Amino acid sequence: MALVLALLALLLGAAGSGVAVAAAPPGPPSIGAPAAVLVEPATGDIVFQRQADDRRAIASTTKLMTALVVLDRLSLDDVLAQVPYSPGGAESLVGLREGERMTVRDYLRGLLLESGNDAAETLAVRTAGSRRAFVRLMNERAKQIGLKNTHFETPVGLDVGGNYSTASDLVALALVLRTNAFIRETTNRPDATLHVRGQRGRDIKVVNRNSLVRSVPFVTGVKTGHTNRAGYVLVGSATRDGVTVVSAVLGTPSEAARNKDSLALLRYGLQRYHVVSAVTKGQRLASATIRFRDGPSLGIVASRTAQRTTKRGERLFTRIVDVPKEVEGPLAKGARLGTILVRQRGKTVDRVALVASRAVPAATTTERLSDYGRRPGTLLLLATFVGGSLLLVLLRRRSARRGDTPSVEAETA
Repeated sequence: MALVLALLALLLGAAGSGVAVAAAPPGPPSIGAPAAVLVEPATGDIVFQRQADDRRAIASTTKLMTALVVLDRLSLDDVLAQVPYSPGGAESLVGLREGERMTVRDYLRGLLLESGNDAAETLAVRTAGSRRAFVRLMNERAKQIGLKNTHFETPVGLDVGGNYSTASDLVALALVLRTNAFIRETTNRPDATLHVRGQRGRDIKVVNRNSLVRSVPFVTGVKTGHTNRAGYVLVGSATRDGVTVVSAVLGTPSEAARNKDSLALLRYGLQRYHVVSAVTKGQRLASATIRFRDGPSLGIVASRTAQRTTKRGERLFTRIVDVPKEVEGPLAKGARLGTILVRQRGKTVDRVALVASRAVPAATTTERLSDYGRRPGTLLLLATFVGGSLLLVLLRRRSARRGDTPSVEAETA
């Protein structure tokens, strides 16, 4: 969550070894959308933006906030009864009848894939008691996550005055929503089968209106929208080789133009970034001598692999700290013996424990004595002791030859 908040701040406010990477790709694509943004979440980079803070109608991408508020308050396993809903012409619907029941899980699938307005209405009313109360929750949540250029008047997304957002805010909203695994899985589905409960249970198949998810393997979401006022809108996401990018295009004149611009942005983002291993699990990064031992030094290795998403042409740096020069057994394999700091753009972005590559048993008495015997100080002390002992013996012998023995006087009464 800390990463998401850091990125929101960027969006809404518009000594060690280096890891070298490849050169950056060509410049940004030419797109026709009047408002657009592209973000790489791991670094927080705004890769591309055009009028990204302009307030615009957003159509059914409104339902991203509808989904977030529902997830805040309901369980996916809760069962809801469909409320009455009178659609206008050409509205997108799941096709539920009043009183039919589904789980929140299936309502959200109908909301995000089919963009069902009937699903949005039921989720709003059943969550907050009324549409108006739910809209208040939507706007409160928008403030909580820092969406400064967003306001909601409907959970559905039809053209209503006062229902607007921006490309930057929509991406920020999508990033918060995508921290939920169910949402990531749902928006990446080409279709889903919803299980309706009632006197006669039935299944409804819904198809993801984001045709890029169905046709482009690396596209993973997120939500489409279209009204006469908003034009064609798409909040998109894509993942390839560990890199994820999120985009938004607003106000395009057709579905084809929307898809073309979104795909161009997503491809551009994926080309500009890659995942780099700063350190690899088991990699020997330092060593320490073992006290009382003559054998090889102890290898100090990385406890895990540390990977970071970087812009191509960018460098990572590492710095080793708190590693001892000498260790003494007993020491278990994997015992912590220091830290390696991974630094990116002047900041420490990861800390990896450095550990013993093998166990070190306690030194035996023989090894300790042998070690003492090898030390220069010990040899000097021993030589001094031996020399002193020999001198004392010689002095005693000389005294004995001269008869210089001490006399003892008897005490007389």
